[in-house]
Amino acid sequence: MKYFVFFLMIPLLASAQADSNTVDDSKWLTNYDTAISKAKKQHKNVLVYFTGSDWCPPCKMLKTDLFDTSEFQELSSNYILLYIDVPRNRDLLTEKQMTHNKELLNKLNKKKVFPLLKVIDDKGKELDQLSGYSMNGVIDSHIKLLEKNK
Repeated sequence: MKYFVFFLMIPLLASAQADSNTVDDSKWLTNYDTAISKAKKQHKNVLVYFTGSDWCPPCKMLKTDLFDTSEFQELSSNYILLYIDVPRNRDLLTEKQMTHNKELLNKLNKKKVFPLLKVIDDKGKELDQLSGYSMNGVIDSHIKLLEKNK
């Protein structure tokens, strides 16, 4: 019975690993100062995404339903993208990155809502935000947020 359960867990472990690697392959930054600096140089707003990559089901679904779409890829070119992950598994981030992310959580996401999309300008001023996701595949409000603040 133990082996049966173990074999059932392999796909789950493999998919969890795949999720953590996709951020590295994309244009999402993980440092606030770098994002603000690029935003100033490129005259763009910053789209900040707060996620709990290993524990937040709506965050995982939002990746599939929004971030993996061609529509998001097109709209995201108008932004500097900042990915702030607050996982429960401390092995997913370095201690330095976790400290950085928690500082930003306290600064930009005081209610600690996940997922949270927040738009800030190149000076760090908060312009707009959208919190939560109902996991029903409807991303209209997310697209409107992106179109409105580009």
